[in-house]
Amino acid sequence: MGCAGSSQNKKAEENVKKIRKPKPWKHPQPITREQLNQMREEFWDTAPHYGGRREIWDALRAAAESELPFAQAIIDSAGVIVASADLTTCYDERGGKYDLPKYVLSEPTNLIRDI
Repeated sequence: MGCAGSSQNKKAEENVKKIRKPKPWKHPQPITREQLNQMREEFWDTAPHYGGRREIWDALRAAAESELPFAQAIIDSAGVIVASADLTTCYDERGGKYDLPKYVLSEPTNLIRDI
């Protein structure tokens, strides 16, 4: 007989999804970094008002703005359940859904670079 907790730990580890950067994407029209940053700020300022827990939104923002290894640690420690490895769809432990647009996770391929 094995330890009852060990099988639960294995199941929990199997449910942890490694996060990755989103696939390259293109905005409908070329945008500047300033426009992209404004879109991101507007999203993060309004997202908590549409539901979900503030601490989960804060963790998702911190993860979205971090390098992958650090982002993974943030997601894991906040108890976020990753449905899409690119973080576009996540859930909290209570089943609340969090949808993140690609523009908060990465830059579009048609970003206008400063000269």
